[in-house]
Amino acid sequence: MLEARSIASHHMGTQERSFYVALGQRIAERRKAKGITQVQLAEQLGIAQQTMAHYEGGVSRIAVETLAQAAQALDASVEDLLGTQAKRSSGKRGPQPKIAQQLERIQALPAAEQRAIVKVLDSVLAAHQ
Repeated sequence: MLEARSIASHHMGTQERSFYVALGQRIAERRKAKGITQVQLAEQLGIAQQTMAHYEGGVSRIAVETLAQAAQALDASVEDLLGTQAKRSSGKRGPQPKIAQQLERIQALPAAEQRAIVKVLDSVLAAHQ
């Protein structure tokens, strides 16, 4: 198998190799964080453990279908594994981001204060039905 390893590395350019090494590292980090072994993940994906090791080492290119299955098995998005962030839509929808920020701040409050805020919101929303 050493021959296959050197052949795969030989056919990848430096930039492409760096991409697959980083991808493999992110997969390995996610796998370890979930407490899953290479063998267990390989079994879930229907591949050999050695193939999984080659993906994680950036030696072999991972098929898109396998990448999607790996993301699902690791409770991650493909974007997370690729190291990219999902693009947000450019169209704004009113004050949504501000409301989301306020909800996060409310969730950090003590339960009694959260209940008081919920009562106020319920009464305002009930008045506008």
